[in-house]
Amino acid sequence: MSSNTQVIQVTNVSPSTTSEQMRTLFGFLGTIEELKLFPPDDSPLPVTSRVCFVKFNEPESVGVSQHLTNTVFVDRALIVVPFAEGVIPDESKAMSLLAPANAVAGMMPGGGLLPTPNPLVS
Repeated sequence: MSSNTQVIQVTNVSPSTTSEQMRTLFGFLGTIEELKLFPPDDSPLPVTSRVCFVKFNEPESVGVSQHLTNTVFVDRALIVVPFAEGVIPDESKAMSLLAPANAVAGMMPGGGLLPTPNPLVS
């Protein structure tokens, strides 16, 4: 499987993880050109999960890095996917990727549940 991007997106990153820890982990897989962790380390906002983008010098590192999917790092299993756009997004776009689509549904009464017919009603 060949990929033409040099950027990966890492989701399900523990809130206590620092950008330096991410740099150390992914630095074993190739030379890192750029790394951004959102929200940033110095963010005053309460963080429940983070997203990290890593841009490697070599596109081959993207394929290798995907093998870290499901690796527990700090206290969560990472999800590593190639980021097709090939550039690290700005913070607002990165944060929109962080919020799952069903997070809003989960806040509504009965949200996230599919309606099921009641078999007892005739």
